[in-house]
Amino acid sequence: MNDVLLRTVRRVGTSGAPVDVHVVDGRVASAAPAGTLDPTSVDTDVLEAAGAWLAPGLVDHHTHFDQWALVRRRVDVAGCDSAETTAAVLAEVARTGVSDPVLVGHGYRDGLWPRPARRELLDGAAPDLPVVVISADLHAVWCNARALEHFSALVGRPLGAGDDGVLREQDAFDVTGALSRVPDEVLDGYVADAVEAAAARGVTRVVDLEMVFGLDRWRRRVHDGVDGLRVDSGVYPAELDAVIARGLRTGDVVDGTRGLVRMGPFKVITDGSLGTRTAANADGSGMLTWPFEDLVAVTRRAVDAGLVPAIHAIGDRANTLALDVFEAVGARGTIEHAQLVADGDFDRFARLGVAASVQPEHAMDDRDIADHYWAGRTERAFAFATLDRAGARLLLGSDAPVAPLDPWVSMAAAVGRDRDGRDPWHPAERLSALAAWRGSTDGRVGVSVGDVADLVLLEEDPLAVAVGSGSGSGSGSGSGSGSDALRSMRVLATAIAGRFTHRDV
Repeated sequence: MNDVLLRTVRRVGTSGAPVDVHVVDGRVASAAPAGTLDPTSVDTDVLEAAGAWLAPGLVDHHTHFDQWALVRRRVDVAGCDSAETTAAVLAEVARTGVSDPVLVGHGYRDGLWPRPARRELLDGAAPDLPVVVISADLHAVWCNARALEHFSALVGRPLGAGDDGVLREQDAFDVTGALSRVPDEVLDGYVADAVEAAAARGVTRVVDLEMVFGLDRWRRRVHDGVDGLRVDSGVYPAELDAVIARGLRTGDVVDGTRGLVRMGPFKVITDGSLGTRTAANADGSGMLTWPFEDLVAVTRRAVDAGLVPAIHAIGDRANTLALDVFEAVGARGTIEHAQLVADGDFDRFARLGVAASVQPEHAMDDRDIADHYWAGRTERAFAFATLDRAGARLLLGSDAPVAPLDPWVSMAAAVGRDRDGRDPWHPAERLSALAAWRGSTDGRVGVSVGDVADLVLLEEDPLAVAVGSGSGSGSGSGSGSGSDALRSMRVLATAIAGRFTHRDV
């Protein structure tokens, strides 16, 4: 029997009066004034919390978990401000020795580079190695000549790139997919480390939207002891028929995973990204990846099979298209990203029952790119408060590895719209602390008797800390103290069904 006594905790969303909380068999069995509950047996695990704050476990609603695990071991070029600097960083790594057959960098953002990427720079950086640099948004890869030849052979078709050596959208996805084909035991080890890191930040569940269906990989991992997260594993159109043939429906618990792994949503991508300049916008820029009729048909097929749609849409044209698809099919689900929304579309989210699954840290990463490429429209970009006022349900996530898999980073960006000492960007779109919190906890505010004991124990009250960011003020520039405090929030313990997955107290 799972039996845990948390002594002297304060529950988020209450007056803060200290209580004892007893967890039995994975649920919160009782709560009483501090000092009044005793262990029920010699096997009761007693945690002396000394007034720490108890809250529901946190959820990241959009991750690419294998990619996140791999990126943590790749060359970080996110801080490079030019093609030349990026190539120089990789050249230095190549000089020190590379054990892998391909030198891989991650995180370049070329939207504001003074000169574009050029293949010759990577050719010179490591003449004897295939070199691939993955964009921060995952929608482009920059390759040298050896890499283009290497990955053309792996994917079985020529990967055409111009003098820049850049592959975009599906070609880029094919390359990152090929890079992910590492031995199971190696990748599972990387994933195990990433699971521990997520648990250490209070995460109890992730939605995994890895482009290759991952449900069976997660079942293997849980069997082998990688059990620190709940995982909803999504599927893309290429493997939809196989999932339907197996009779899997969104929310189904997978046998052999102790209830930790469920079938996730049906994910489909309608356009590109802001950073790669392929987001489909009403001004005609960017690209749509599906004709409307085909998108309706594949979405209806998924819905009829019991799968909930999660439609990727970045630009305002793509968001309108995605909402049109939901309306045509008569289904509920999520729009993933919802970065630029037309004025007339905000209220459609609530009316159609479509949740906005957003990644607030993207607004901080891309604010300057948005100001440049979406000039005159950024009051509609990453418009979290407008979506909230329109009645849309907001779900927060990271899109890891595009942003760190850390819900405190996401909440800080949502409520503060600031980072690195800069003034808040469009402060009228700050999300309230409560809305950001609900978006990170599946709508829960606090912990109540009868709840499943997916819990996080915190050094501070996150709702009180977030007020310091000026969230919801709608004007002015704040000091950023609340945002900084959220980003650095200390997590003392994390539990799934009362089983500790992280403990630092």
